[in-house]
Amino acid sequence: MGSSTRVDVAIRGVRLMDAPVSRRAGAGPSDDGHVLLDGVGAAIPLNPRSPYSVDGGRLLLDGADTGMGVEAVARPRFYDLVTEDGVPYEQIARLHSAHVLATTVVQTCVRYAESERCRFCAIEESLRQGSTIAVKTPAQIAEVALAAHELDGVSQLVMTTGTSRGRDRGATHLARCVRAVREVLPDLPIQVQCEPPGDLATLSELHRAGANSIGIHVESLDDDARLRWMPGKGSVPMSEYRAAWAEAVRVFGWNQVSTYLLIGLGEDPDELVAGAEELIAMGVYPFVVPFRPLAGTLATEVDHVPAPAYEVVADVTSRVAAALRRAGMAGADQAAGCAACGACSALGCQGG
Repeated sequence: MGSSTRVDVAIRGVRLMDAPVSRRAGAGPSDDGHVLLDGVGAAIPLNPRSPYSVDGGRLLLDGADTGMGVEAVARPRFYDLVTEDGVPYEQIARLHSAHVLATTVVQTCVRYAESERCRFCAIEESLRQGSTIAVKTPAQIAEVALAAHELDGVSQLVMTTGTSRGRDRGATHLARCVRAVREVLPDLPIQVQCEPPGDLATLSELHRAGANSIGIHVESLDDDARLRWMPGKGSVPMSEYRAAWAEAVRVFGWNQVSTYLLIGLGEDPDELVAGAEELIAMGVYPFVVPFRPLAGTLATEVDHVPAPAYEVVADVTSRVAAALRRAGMAGADQAAGCAACGACSALGCQGG
């Protein structure tokens, strides 16, 4: 897959395409369709104004064949099932890319008031639309995971959560859900995602419960950008993130810890790359992804922030991918999670 085209289509999206597996609203990163580009999973924004389109299983740019094949990810069979109490499985967990099951175990966030809300996040919008439920029980997640694995070949599970008011910031419920899945799928790779917990011993609890990897997502390493884009989450000092990353690497291992870094939040590209290199040196995978407008977010509905320029995304992505290659760190070597899936970033197609 041409990395330049992969970066460009990640920003501009694709139009005129039927995507049976897609995301609307939610925690991000975009209103996207899940496809295979030359057989590699990709989450591509659905954009009616994009110059990219699909015809006859080929990706076209302004009507010209890019040389890439495109195949929409098929609707999974587990979507047709419901729990005994009548909750559709699709409202409990969703298919991401071709073989990743993902769920937000608590669909509310203590930071969702406009004064604190992350401006790129719409975690509660899918709840308001009725496409999910507020709290998924451990039993529900285990039931859906087993069905998705058996019916659709799901090979990894990602569990994230809205932030709670407790010191654990939601991690304790994640641990309960991991333990429940482990009872029915003892070998399924699982990643958990949460803010730095107030008590770092919680990270060991998540690992003991059966999580293989963890994402502690900071989105930006620049304090000005953090407070501007994430007034609530940005109030958590960077020292807490660094302490949590260091402890997570100790507990989960080198390259089993990751963090999102969004390109396009106003952070200087050179500083973003330098920060990514520091994370790599710690053993943390910097999952570099372009900011992309998402319906229901303040960034889109109020600020009208566009996606970053292709040139910036391509430059940052290529430099971070080179740093990952030098360190021998690949997203595909993570047990589970966003870096292991790689659909939302172009790092994987550059060897990162």
